Amino acid sequence: MRAYSTREVAELVGESQQRVRSAARAGFVAPLKNPQGHFRFSFQDLVLLRSTKALEQQNLGVRRTWRALRAVRAMLPENRPLSSVRVVAAADRLLVRENNTAWDPESGQTLFEFALDDAARSPASPSGHPAAAKVVATDTAEYWFERGLRLDRIEASDDAAAAYRRALELDSGHVNAHINLGRLMHTARDYRTAESLYREALQLDPDHPVAAFNLGVVLEDQGDLHAAISCYQQAVLADPDLPDAHYNLARLHEFRGEQMLAARHMSRFQTLTRNEL
Repeated sequence: MRAYSTREVAELVGESQQRVRSAARAGFVAPLKNPQGHFRFSFQDLVLLRSTKALEQQNLGVRRTWRALRAVRAMLPENRPLSSVRVVAAADRLLVRENNTAWDPESGQTLFEFALDDAARSPASPSGHPAAAKVVATDTAEYWFERGLRLDRIEASDDAAAAYRRALELDSGHVNAHINLGRLMHTARDYRTAESLYREALQLDPDHPVAAFNLGVVLEDQGDLHAAISCYQQAVLADPDLPDAHYNLARLHEFRGEQMLAARHMSRFQTLTRNEL
């Protein structure tokens, strides 16, 4: 799996390099260091930092999010990374989810399965208000896909994966179930399964930008840079405003010495993300 520099992580997450380094020094992520002493972050570190930023934006604030994460870090064994637990936002607090329980790192209060089910039934929308649930028949592909989404939102990954699999059993043509299950498999480092799911999604919808981009990432993680570039190109053809695809193209073209192509895609990435940084 490729490693990301501090600059790359900062650009992809939308944080300053100082904030990224602070997260590493606080133990929120566990990057390695190259011979020059510079941090090198994994894909899992990148996912965790993006999740942390999302938590900060859910009416919890930066200070409270970091305070809660420090409390979690202090409670874990030294050899256990923060990425080994799922930290989720629930109402006005952060919870650490493990198996069928969750606990509040600030108060120490423990919640059990029935409370988590309530959280799953009432997911928060990006605006912070309860999202309107679709009324669908049980044991249909759409029912299980919606259930997977709800479980995904509280980072119950194993249960979400099972729901997406059931959706595909009922409707093998459900593109988004392929993509979401592929993402979960990718995060779990099951690259071959993730690749297969993304390819199936693209067979169903060749112009799906997310499927093409995700396939590019999983191919890059397996070392196939040429195929990854093709997938990123397919993604930007389907959606010219997909910033991460432009960034990855810029990075890979620079690696191959194709400076003009690298500059073009980096310029596009900077234009698309100017208001986010």
